[in-house]
Amino acid sequence: MINPPKNDLLLTPAPCKMALEDGTVVTGKAVGFRGETGGELCFNTSMSGYQEIFTDPSYHGQIMMMTYPHIGNYGTMDMDMESVAPMVSGVVVREFSARYSNYLTETSLEAFMKKHKLVGISGVDTRALVLHIRSKGVMNAVISAVDLDDDSLIAKAKGWPSMEGLELASRVTVEKAYDFCEGEGPRIAVFDFGVKQNILRSFKSRGCSVRVFPATTSLKDVLDWKPNGIFFSNGPGDPRAMPDAVAMTKEAMATGIPLFGICLGHQLLSLAAGLDVYKMLVGHRGANHPVQNMVTSKVEVSTQNHGFAVDRASITDDIAKVTHRNLNDETIEGVRFANCSAFSVQYHPESSPGPHDSHYLFDEFMSDIEKNSGVKATKIGLPDLIKVEQLT
Repeated sequence: MINPPKNDLLLTPAPCKMALEDGTVVTGKAVGFRGETGGELCFNTSMSGYQEIFTDPSYHGQIMMMTYPHIGNYGTMDMDMESVAPMVSGVVVREFSARYSNYLTETSLEAFMKKHKLVGISGVDTRALVLHIRSKGVMNAVISAVDLDDDSLIAKAKGWPSMEGLELASRVTVEKAYDFCEGEGPRIAVFDFGVKQNILRSFKSRGCSVRVFPATTSLKDVLDWKPNGIFFSNGPGDPRAMPDAVAMTKEAMATGIPLFGICLGHQLLSLAAGLDVYKMLVGHRGANHPVQNMVTSKVEVSTQNHGFAVDRASITDDIAKVTHRNLNDETIEGVRFANCSAFSVQYHPESSPGPHDSHYLFDEFMSDIEKNSGVKATKIGLPDLIKVEQLT
């Protein structure tokens, strides 16, 4: 079914501007909520999945610019939510689609953005802006449909807090622990630094019992639940600004319980082991990054979302072994630690760009747990299609 364009989107386009902290100003049309917002301007090269991207907690506080020119053409639906609401602070697109066609669609992207007060700008030459960022590096920006003065917007962008040194996980974690699911397989404790729903569903599909804990939970409280494995989730912000989380992670590495980390969790495990982490000039954000498994030599098409990375120069054999590398720029994509049962990856194996290239990492975690405690996952391999829980 093709839905007709909305009059408020086509007939009354409000002017909108975006200013970067280096003085660059672009003019376009307002989409979504008519307001003002700011954050670190980054870009994502995915051709689809805009709703999953906008609701990914790892993007909290960032303005998301989509490189694919047409955004909104299949609407939005509850089953594509990675959290309860959008996490990006703003949206930048070349062309915002007024028509949307998808038999599963529940509402338009325009209505979705207005409902959640998500500010956006369209009609922008995103290719030129991406080239600008790739050359100069990510930087703060402000989008506004209410203040159209260039000097004012540039000043606001310059004054916006830098992502470097910013702790954000506390803003997206749950307030109290909850049980996501119960199963006959391993008991998985999840430290929620901004966990995506599909990560939790990946554990559920393997028969695990999953309890999600707030980011500030003490290790003792987690161990009282008697988990067979501990998972450190993805999330936003600078991991170097999280000394308490690093200290807790170091404690967990000494327990002998199998550990698995993704994205921010990967960086926290690395810092806890004594490795260094640095802020990247641009970062990796997209669904088309080639990653080579150094153990099997196979190449996986991966989904990426990070602005920080583990410093290769800090890795020694007595600390960790590199298990995955990015074939675009040789950055570290995965490690297995030497003195504990722990491994981590920088990319997102719960996503499906390959479409199933990286799902085996969850099975490796299940294997580590079985070797340690004898508890087996009820299913190994590609997860079954399961009913998506309504997010509340």
